[in-house]
Amino acid sequence: MDAFSPKTKVVHITHVINWMGQILPAREIALEAKKRGIEVLVDGAHSFGHIEFKIPDLECDYFGTSLHKWLCAPFGSGMLYVRKEKIAQLYPLFGAGDPESPDIRKFESLGTRSFAIEQAIGQAIQFPLMIRTERKAKRLHYLKNYWTEKAAQIPGVKIHTSLHPDFGGAIALVSVEGKTPPELAQYLMTKHRIHTVSIEWENIHGVRVTPNVYTVTRDLDRLVAGIREFVG
Repeated sequence: MDAFSPKTKVVHITHVINWMGQILPAREIALEAKKRGIEVLVDGAHSFGHIEFKIPDLECDYFGTSLHKWLCAPFGSGMLYVRKEKIAQLYPLFGAGDPESPDIRKFESLGTRSFAIEQAIGQAIQFPLMIRTERKAKRLHYLKNYWTEKAAQIPGVKIHTSLHPDFGGAIALVSVEGKTPPELAQYLMTKHRIHTVSIEWENIHGVRVTPNVYTVTRDLDRLVAGIREFVG
């Protein structure tokens, strides 16, 4: 909030930081912004289908997400939420019959695209509806804590993501003292066929590990063993 000024028009919040999985208090930030007449845009690429929440409860004006991430829908699918009273004033990126229409379907004017991808979204939705988002979120948090608690016991290994469910879900960032993130990521891939993502951005350095609901604990044991071998 200290960053707000009389010149601030829009606040863009990343709901879950993709580098290390930190959950931001999007609702609290949005409420403070609205007190000052500031519009709020929430990037929910890594929160939708990952942690439990309802979009309107975030008190944001705009919300966008990628459905291929935690919903596991096809690549190229996404979702846009716009608060009803904001739709008319928001122009679509592509030409629409009535760009000032208050109907959110004006944003569906995307030209030629794959209808198979759009149809598959319905199938992807069935799984979280079946198991419930609350159960999925707990499963993902359990898997993250399962391996991070073990890895944190290895000398020289540091976990950069909170183990508390209010501040993190499935994503975690790990680093090894004296080693670079690319070195660890390359070792895990070449020696154990474990895909991770090397992160080196400003003051964030480590390897991102992201299990999903279908990940089993024996695979996470392989991950921990691989990190232990890498440390030597």
